[in-house]
This record gives sequence, structure tokens and C-alpha cells, in this order.
Amino acid sequence: MFKIFIVEDDYHLVSLLKEHLHKFGYMTQSVDDFESVRSQFEHYDPQLVLLDVNLPKYDGYYWCRQFRSISTCPIVFISARDGKMDQVMALENGADDYITKPFDYEIAMAKIKSQLRRAYGSYASANNERTLTVAGLTLDVERLSLTLGDSQIDLSHTEAKILDELMQRSGQVVSRDRLLEKIWDDQVFVDDNTLNVYVTRVRKKLAQFGIEEGLQTIRGRGYRLSPNWSEEI
Repeated sequence: MFKIFIVEDDYHLVSLLKEHLHKFGYMTQSVDDFESVRSQFEHYDPQLVLLDVNLPKYDGYYWCRQFRSISTCPIVFISARDGKMDQVMALENGADDYITKPFDYEIAMAKIKSQLRRAYGSYASANNERTLTVAGLTLDVERLSLTLGDSQIDLSHTEAKILDELMQRSGQVVSRDRLLEKIWDDQVFVDDNTLNVYVTRVRKKLAQFGIEEGLQTIRGRGYRLSPNWSEEI
């Protein structure tokens, strides 16, 4: 039974979310003290977080960074702020999806189930015990980690899926459509800018290893992972 942590100060919405989540058999806990959000998160140890942007004391972007520093569980923003930059900021701070209020509960539940399926269910099981290595760079798909030499960094589920696709086809151009199909194949709608954000995040992760030009944009076609870092690093 999956545990879902709700960080939302609209208690009427919290009640409705819990009602729908319980219908699907999920366990829930909501924040009762916004001074101790992180400690409540650590104590509950959820499999997924639903997170608002506008919150008392610190905003949702802050808490997203806090959660992401200690967990790779899916984080889904639910917010009335529907601007493009709000959604971009959520993704850049570690979120996996963004739902704008007011929303259709059936769509929200479908997105939640999708994230759980990717992280822990049928999609994730296909990746168990699988690693990919390109020019000394190793992706552990199950553990969501990337290793080069003695250095290792953690990845989000989406970052790992992007690298999985690119590393399987190292040196080849992978189209944007293929990446979108691979990562968001059962999402109702995805803003094209979302992929740009995640590719930027992957580039930043590679840059932590000193890989600056390994992920190339091929204009009008897609992206290519060029394993030229073995000579650079």
C-alpha cells in the first residue's frame, strides 16, 4: 500500500484529496505543522508527495529541494499558479509533474498512479538490476544513480529515463518525440517546454562530472549523447 504525503494548507482540498486517494487504496498523511515539514516527511517516509507552491513560512519550491536532497520519490505539484515559469521552477527544483488547480480528480489520480507505476510498479520492474555503461559513465537504472570513476550522483526518475534512452543509443540522434513517448507515454498532456527543462537538468548532472559537451542538441532532430569525455576528464 503506497503512502502519499500531502503538503497543502487548504484543508478542504486536503480532505477531498484524501477521500479520492483512499478510494484507490492509498495511505495518506498531511502536514499539520508547517514549521516541521521536513521532519514529518522523514518520519512518514512516503512513496509520493503532493505539494502546493503557496505555503506558510516557506514555499513549495523550498520544500521540494529539501525532499529531493534526501529522497528520489515522485513529487507532484498541485497549485493554482498556472504560469509557465511556475511549472518550470517546479521541475528545476526537482518535481516530476505539475497539476494546476482547479483540476479534474480523475486526471489527477491518473497522474499519481502513473508516477507510482514508473517509480515502483510495472514500468520500474522492467528496469530492475540493470545498468548501462558508456565510456566509463555508468547508469544504475534501479538505484537512480550515475557514476564516473570515484564520483557518484543521484538522479530523479525522469532524468534516469532520459539518460537510459540516450545511453542505449550512444552516438545516435534520439528524437524529441521518442524521449517524450518513452518518459510520458501515458500522460494526458505535456508542455513541450518540460522536456527542455529535464534535458537542462541532465546536462547539469553531467557537468558535475566535468562533462560539458557530452549531451548535444541536434537542431530540428533531437539530442545525441557523444561519449567524448573519456579524453577530457
